Amino acid sequence: QVQLVESGGGLVQPGGSLRLSCVASGFTFSRYSMRWYRQAPGKERELVATISTGGGNTNYADSVKGRFTISRDNAKNTVDLQMNSLKPEDTAVYYCNAVEFFEGYWGQGTQVTVSS
Repeated sequence: QVQLVESGGGLVQPGGSLRLSCVASGFTFSRYSMRWYRQAPGKERELVATISTGGGNTNYADSVKGRFTISRDNAKNTVDLQMNSLKPEDTAVYYCNAVEFFEGYWGQGTQVTVSS
């Protein structure tokens, strides 16, 4: 019954923007810190951004700092990732991840492709 469903991925040109969304259901969303990860073929999974339960604290990987923004809406059970100034090296499958004290959940991922 627990679900995290990402959407918003697609093909964009370098310099373009995408907004990814993750809709959660089946658990108490507001109790979970939320993260966005990404993984490109042949590379390790990378933590991209983190947001605290109330949205007051955020952290970003150095590679995306200043370009990406994570946000959440606890009333809608959503977490978003606004991605601007996209680069080819941002190409990956992006996953949302919910983290609580003793459990966590993963979405199925959404593909982001930034063409050269």
